[in-house]
Amino acid sequence: MIRDILLHLEHDPARDAGRNYAISVAEAFAAHLAGVAFGSYAGLPTITLPGFPPDVLADILAREEKEAREAIRHFEEAARRSSLSASSRLILPNETNPPAVFASMGRRFDLSVVTQSDPDKGASNELLIEGAMFESGRPVIVVPYIQRAGLTLDHITCCWDGSRAAARAINDALPLLKKARKVELFIAVNEKTQHEQEIRGADIATHLARHDVNVEIETLSAADIDVGNAILSHVSDRSASMIVMGGYGHSRFREFVLGGATREILTSMTVPVLMSH
Repeated sequence: MIRDILLHLEHDPARDAGRNYAISVAEAFAAHLAGVAFGSYAGLPTITLPGFPPDVLADILAREEKEAREAIRHFEEAARRSSLSASSRLILPNETNPPAVFASMGRRFDLSVVTQSDPDKGASNELLIEGAMFESGRPVIVVPYIQRAGLTLDHITCCWDGSRAAARAINDALPLLKKARKVELFIAVNEKTQHEQEIRGADIATHLARHDVNVEIETLSAADIDVGNAILSHVSDRSASMIVMGGYGHSRFREFVLGGATREILTSMTVPVLMSH
């Protein structure tokens, strides 16, 4: 059951899709929602060059802190309107880097929620998402920046390839799957999976059915390099309201390298995606 949700609060009020979606998830499960805002994330240079004017840096820090406090105020107002159990926290620059802090905080929650990056607005949450996915040990829901609707559980598409990450994601999503009207196991059959018996999904479908999940199996041939596009196209065709999938990638010199399908989904997603690693 989902009882405790962590939300990353955006500075830009126009990017409040994640906040509103997280509130709807908390309402559906009568869960506590904790919003965290970082006071020095969006505007700080990643490298402060020698001779960087101290007054300019101070102005950036002051602006970022002000925007973070405003984000918390908007969140608290929205939570009060929904009569939610809610709390908030402001993280300032001296408390280390935001992705590490967010991932560490996420270990104490059932679920984290982050809004998708929006390159057109210069808003990048990639490090936050990757940190939450690979380091928190908990699932993360990434909400499209274009999202307007709240949580909808009419049709959830679960991507299944028999892997550990896929199994973890489906298990983490069980509270949502049990509430869904329809759950679909989507299996992309290609050169990597065509000889695997488990990939056909019968066993995992039976497992889900024992949890009273209304599940169907859908298979589609798709080359390995096209799996991300195949998922997105299928979800669009079926008007699915959520994707559940394993987050794939590995760490290289302490930096995460996302798998191709994971990167494609995070870039081009049109519905919320629950990911686990």
